[in-house]
Amino acid sequence: MSITRVRCAARGLAAVVLATGALCVACSAGGVPPRLPIAGTRATGGLATVVHVVDGDTLDVRVGGRVERVRLLGVDTPETVKPGTPVECYGPEASKRTKQLLAPGTAVLLQRDREARDRYARLLVYLWRRGDGLFVNRTLLSGGFARPLSISPNTAHRAELAAVSAEADRADRGLWGTCPPGEPP
Repeated sequence: MSITRVRCAARGLAAVVLATGALCVACSAGGVPPRLPIAGTRATGGLATVVHVVDGDTLDVRVGGRVERVRLLGVDTPETVKPGTPVECYGPEASKRTKQLLAPGTAVLLQRDREARDRYARLLVYLWRRGDGLFVNRTLLSGGFARPLSISPNTAHRAELAAVSAEADRADRGLWGTCPPGEPP
């Protein structure tokens, strides 16, 4: 498997991007955190620790000695903290669920897709809890705490996430059974 090193602007961060599209970020001089297997998959992920959940689909993690803001790929939870935007239907519930799933100190595995960061410089990741292999992006959709959001070229789990979300919609779980049709997100 070939490894390509990419420098992240102004931070001196090195992101190690594997041919599989997995993410591993390291900040120590020459140090690369170990690649760990993700339960139930053939993939590996970079180890990180949850610092703080911002809202339903955004959190801060410690990776390679630095705190990084991450945005979960494939999901869009209702807004609760976006400046100038009212709290949206089921937003508080989505944020609460993410906080329940990812308490501070939780060890997680991060896997990226094609693009490493969004326009806000957040790491774009699929996220699994290390302890039990729970795929958090999928869990938020299956419980109806988020709608699917697939933005090309970050589509590695699009089919799986869309299918889980469709099942939650059919079962009226979470926001699907609570929020008026057409309401954001």
